Amino acid sequence: MPETPETRYATTADGVHLAYQVLGNGPVDFVYVGPWFTHLEYRWELPRYARFLRKIASFSRVILFDRRGMGMSDSVPIDQLPGPETRMDDIRVVMDALGSERAIIYGASESGTLAMLFAATYPDRTTALVVHGSFPSAKKDQDTPWGWTRSEFEEEAVAIESGWGTEEFFLGEFPSMVADPPLLKWIASYARHAMSPGAAVVALQMEWETDVRDILPAIHVPTLILHRREDQPEAHRYIAEHITGAEYVELPGDEHIPYLGDQDSVLNEIERFVRAVRDVEAEFDRVLATVLFTDIVDSTAQSAAMGDRAWTEIRGRHDQIVRANLGRFRGREIRTMGDGFLATFDGPARGVRCAEAIAAGVRPLGIEIRAGLHTGEVAFEGDDVAGLGVAIGARVGAKAGASEVLVSQTVKDLVAGSGLVFEDAGEHELKGVPDRWHLYRVVSA
Repeated sequence: MPETPETRYATTADGVHLAYQVLGNGPVDFVYVGPWFTHLEYRWELPRYARFLRKIASFSRVILFDRRGMGMSDSVPIDQLPGPETRMDDIRVVMDALGSERAIIYGASESGTLAMLFAATYPDRTTALVVHGSFPSAKKDQDTPWGWTRSEFEEEAVAIESGWGTEEFFLGEFPSMVADPPLLKWIASYARHAMSPGAAVVALQMEWETDVRDILPAIHVPTLILHRREDQPEAHRYIAEHITGAEYVELPGDEHIPYLGDQDSVLNEIERFVRAVRDVEAEFDRVLATVLFTDIVDSTAQSAAMGDRAWTEIRGRHDQIVRANLGRFRGREIRTMGDGFLATFDGPARGVRCAEAIAAGVRPLGIEIRAGLHTGEVAFEGDDVAGLGVAIGARVGAKAGASEVLVSQTVKDLVAGSGLVFEDAGEHELKGVPDRWHLYRVVSA
């Protein structure tokens, strides 16, 4: 992975430029909404932060961005820092810029409320939700003993106004950093790069006034609530108890910032959860389809006998016949392979009739094809298709002879009553596929 990912910009409907980066190319998108304040490029100056993000990128495509008014995104007047609706829209703008239809949304610390709001509001864009070290409300009342009273909030605002970006201020926030002067120096500088004192005070006020308790029951995506044992356990338990089916994981320690302390325990839980979600999502992407494989018989020998120009013309006419029949029988061309085609159908009878029509259509060209069909579960991956059903279809096709259409027993059973007639072609071992398979030859369409 690059030392520092390239920073790009997405533009919102109101003209604000949001800085974003992408790290990794895993099978699931992971939108990382970092804690408190952010600066896309300066965060890479801290090796432990870089390690944390790269580990997540080892099993996902990580989308990083600076919220408006922070870091490398456009600055805005402090009295115009965005509310929750605008901040959710900003996540969508960045996802859209990257062609990300759905993603795991990760929110740490006060960003957890934004992540929870997004998951409740846009379940169609949310694969899953990870909330780390967060809270549903920062105001103290009888149901939120972990929060701040108004006087405590005002004291914190004064402290930010007078000490933002200093080591003294952050030592007050994180006393354990007294044992790690380089970290203390970095986080103070990181804060200065991320936002001004005035913006930090306004952000604190928004955090204090945001309350997502009422929307928690509306979250219906897979959810992981993650925190260190001594970091506001009551707040995290409250969230887990009010999101149906939420998984609650409590780890040793008291560190509030995810990338501090024992990273590996945090990263292991995130990876386990992401992989579990990804496996379930893969099941959703599987559909029942009929796959058709065709291949020109003895194409290499015929090409040599005809010469390149003549063979190219024959191949072109062959391709036209195949595609015309795929259109006629409502097949979907997936890809060409050498001198053959892979296509899918949502009905096995149409697939068989298409194979027969192709075989008959190419004979006047002086060539013959073999074809094989199988109906089973397949997974569509973009414009391609994969899965055991595809592998079986390929092996069935490889067993066919010249101008022969072979099908699996599954296909034969599913087209009963269609008028298609089959001849028993015996049991066969299919290379790389378990068990023996009964195949049938199409003799009448």
